Amino acid sequence: MAEFDWNDLRAFLAVARTGRLTAAAARLGLDHSTLSRRIAGLEHGLTAKLFDRSPSGYSLTEQGGRLMPIAEEMERLALGAAETVGGTAASVEGNVRIGSPEGFGSWFLAPRIGALKDRYPRLQLQLVAASAVFSLSKRDADVVISVSRPPAGRLLVSRLIDYDLALYAAPAYLERHPPVESESDLRGHRFVTYIEDLLHFPELDFVRHVAPEGAASLESSNLVAQLRATLAGAGLCVLPAFLAAGDKRLVRVLPREVLLTRSLWMIVHQDLADLARVKAVVRFIREAVEAERGLFKLA
Repeated sequence: MAEFDWNDLRAFLAVARTGRLTAAAARLGLDHSTLSRRIAGLEHGLTAKLFDRSPSGYSLTEQGGRLMPIAEEMERLALGAAETVGGTAASVEGNVRIGSPEGFGSWFLAPRIGALKDRYPRLQLQLVAASAVFSLSKRDADVVISVSRPPAGRLLVSRLIDYDLALYAAPAYLERHPPVESESDLRGHRFVTYIEDLLHFPELDFVRHVAPEGAASLESSNLVAQLRATLAGAGLCVLPAFLAAGDKRLVRVLPREVLLTRSLWMIVHQDLADLARVKAVVRFIREAVEAERGLFKLA
């Protein structure tokens, strides 16, 4: 029988998912040398080389690839045991990382998530609000909100809500530039938008649907930066209703002609879906969105 323990397999999974020893060590709360010893111990116990090492990082060998699904199944069973036998199923405790688009995470979820902590004091919450692709298989997050429905996989995917977007500008910008009374008037106006080659999701390529070809003024990968630039009069900007509709510092431009709708998706890995702490977070997000559904739609 191979001589290795569960901590060695946890080390293996962390390195396989991050591809780097330093990142895996930080994720596990270990120092670099301890993690290295655990990987070496696992390889010795299995008499197999699990990783190819290179300056660019760690990649799985063929033998490591065969171990990966086995280690993930053991991880799932270990998590289930902690919930069921260890008693956390009833108390809801432990760590949950939420990955979210920057706008939804920073503008909608962050001001409300304290109520979840109040409800479950032993729940440790991490909110990663960023314009990024989160990999649940690599455990970048436990619960992901995404503007793009992921391809098929071992994921539970459900629509969270549809949300509207419209074209906005600051009064100061509109006062200094020609009036916008029809879509043809948009030619020659400045636009605040995303940086195209840093855009992770085609669903966010709004300016292509609104602005004349080649039009741009300021590009940023950060939605809050786009909002602040728009408020300062930098140009016209397509913004989500939950962020802009109630802001009296903004004017909606061409309300009848410009209206876009996108979807937010809730995604959880099948291995984590039955954990009480994950279910509590999913339920809270759904309840928070449902309670304020009107924020996401434009009249």
